[in-house]
Formats: sequence, structure tokens, C-alpha cells
Amino acid sequence: MPEVRWERLTAPELRALAERNAVVVVPVASLEQHGPHLPVWTDSFIGHSVSVRAAELCADLPAVVTPPMWLGLSEHHFPFGGTISLDYATFAAVLRCIVRSLLADGFSKVMLFNSHGGNIDPLAVSARELAHEFGIPVLTTTITKVAPAAISATLTAQKAIHHACEGETSIWMHLDPGQVRMEEIANSVSPGNFDAGQQVSSRFWSFSERAPVTGVRGDARAATPEKGKAIFEAMAEGLARELRDTANWSPPDDVWRRGRAQGPR
Repeated sequence: MPEVRWERLTAPELRALAERNAVVVVPVASLEQHGPHLPVWTDSFIGHSVSVRAAELCADLPAVVTPPMWLGLSEHHFPFGGTISLDYATFAAVLRCIVRSLLADGFSKVMLFNSHGGNIDPLAVSARELAHEFGIPVLTTTITKVAPAAISATLTAQKAIHHACEGETSIWMHLDPGQVRMEEIANSVSPGNFDAGQQVSSRFWSFSERAPVTGVRGDARAATPEKGKAIFEAMAEGLARELRDTANWSPPDDVWRRGRAQGPR
């Protein structure tokens, strides 16, 4: 199987991938608390692992995965400690530097693959602006969006993946069970209704409000390695489908070009 991890490749090998018009997957994650039972680099580990597996599944499509961007917008987790966060301006600037560097390296297809809820809105704006600035397709999606039906069908204590919950804990149990503090699983559940929160309006909420006491949103007690394997493979297959979809990689319309309003519709 060809190597797909950027950090394991040589510069000539990466130049060859650029010449083949390879897709670059940039896992975008965070460093934040994940309750009393999971490591703070959970989002980075899971996002990168899914990205690598998806690239491996795309044998018919050259793809390469960078090391994860391990800092995101995580200020809502500060009440529980163990968190390092960027602000939006810095986050957007780092993404711009990454995409600009990939262009200099000869690549022109970028997937910003997100594994952290706090990055969803900022990434949507950044991907749009980067496509306008650099004239290349810059995609973004979030790990929970590439296989929602399969995730929901696998979980038993909750309808979707939340935070340090049944889903994330199950994936850790599948990939690296030694990192799960099993003695803390009984304490890793949200008090109250952790499915609540589908408000019409948007505003800032910290995790002391969203997931009080434990910092967990969901119920880790229902986690199993079998669920983790099913969710992990479904996520990888979902991302692989997005990478293979040729419609995703058409050049963006240069809507800001002088006189574009007078051109063909």
C-alpha cells in the first residue's frame, strides 16, 4: 500500500504526488479536555487516523495526509482545564499559511478535514475565503457529517457523537484502548439531557454550561471497541467518497474578478 502520511515521505516523493494532482487532506483539530477518561489530544488523534484510513481507501486517487493542525477554537473548554486555544484571527491566518504553502509545493486540491465542533463555523468561512483568494477548491467537512446514518445506527445511548461520549470513547477503545482511563468511565456521563441544545439562535456557550460537572457531553458508559471499529470505518469510507467525488474539485468561479458581473452566467 502506498505511503499516504506527509511526514513519512521525502520531498521528491511529495513533488511526484503534486505532479499527479494529489488531494491533500489537512486534519484540523484541537487540544482540549475530554472528560476524566480520554486524553486531551482526542480530536487530533481521531481526525488524523480517519484521514489516513480514508486516503488508503482511495487507491484509485492519489491523496496525502498532513500531520494534524492540533490547535483550534477551544476556549469553551477552559473551565475544565487541559485546553489550549487559538482565537479566530490566528486560526484563519494559520490555515491561510498552510494552503499557501501547499500551493508553493505544487498542490491544488485541499480538504480541511475537521474533528472538533468549535471549528465548524470558522472553517466554513475560512474555506470560502481561501478558495476566493487562491483560486483552488478548498473543501471542508466535519468527521461527524461524513457518515451520520452509520454513526446513529451504531450508537445505543445517544443519537449522535457529542464530546468524550459513547462515540469518541468507542473509537479510542478500537484504536488505542490503553489510552482510555477505564476506571473513570462510570464518571463519564453528562448530567441531564445531553441531546438538548438545538436552539434557533447562535451564541457562545462554555462547557460549564453545556456539559457541567464532567466536561462530557454524552454517555461514555455505553462505549465498546466494536462500536468504535464500525464508526471509524464508516467515517473513513465517508471521507473517501468526498475525496473521490470529482464535482468537489472543479475550479471555483472567480466571482471577484473585475467585470465578472458582465460575464456568462
